[in-house]
Amino acid sequence: MLIVFNPTAGMRRAHRLWRVLDVMVANGVRLQLAETRHAGHAIELAREAAAAGTRLVVAAGGDGTIAEVANGLNGSGCHLGVIPLGTANVLAHELGLPFEPRAVASALAFGRTRPVWPGVATGALGSRVFVQMLGCGFDAHVVQHLALRLKRAIGRNAYVVQAAREVVRYRFRPIKVCIDGDETEAGTVIVSKGHFYGGRYVLAPGATPAKPGFTVALFDRSGPFSALAFGAALPLDLIPRMPGLRLIRASEIVIRSDHVPMQTDGDSAGSHPITIRDAARPISVVVS
Repeated sequence: MLIVFNPTAGMRRAHRLWRVLDVMVANGVRLQLAETRHAGHAIELAREAAAAGTRLVVAAGGDGTIAEVANGLNGSGCHLGVIPLGTANVLAHELGLPFEPRAVASALAFGRTRPVWPGVATGALGSRVFVQMLGCGFDAHVVQHLALRLKRAIGRNAYVVQAAREVVRYRFRPIKVCIDGDETEAGTVIVSKGHFYGGRYVLAPGATPAKPGFTVALFDRSGPFSALAFGAALPLDLIPRMPGLRLIRASEIVIRSDHVPMQTDGDSAGSHPITIRDAARPISVVVS
């Protein structure tokens, strides 16, 4: 078992990791710990481990770390484990993964798995795997400008603070998107594998990452006031009932607009046109 950990996550999260590792080592579990040194390093570590025959690679971190490890494991058949240490932990909530250290250690040792079917975004910069969602528009702009120091200091509330700063700076341009061959436009586009967004907030009721396909959330209303209205509705789980939102099931999505910010699983993903499809096969994720 290889555990991939980002040492810049902060001391508090590192302490939570050590508690999980202490339980596993005390119960005779053999493991290796690899620390990432730069963005994308988790992809390399996971890919190398899978090529060497490692059966389980564990992402110790948030959704961004999980997505990097999933990128490295994609198509390999190696299992993915999760020690949720992130700010939002969307995938962990989506799959009902445990958070208590002993429960996490038990789940990883037992090894029962559930399939998760990642999405693959392909564009001018290559291909990128995401396990939960891809955002295009204002939410991606917020992610791109969010300072790590603020995120560490106040956690998930950092997104609220940064959104309030950026709402008057962002230029709300229409985004051209093609959904299974049908052309349309929206102010913000979120392509989701699961039903949660930003934590345990419902965006796409009924969606599940265990099956192929996506739910595309098209926010037709654009501008600062609409962004603030949707932001206020998010913690109340009112997003799916908001006027100006279309939820469409799809198997292929093409973002045609250029120079529009994008993010995958909370990490910046450039601003070039992309095509989004399912990965060729699911990844087996260890669950409780």
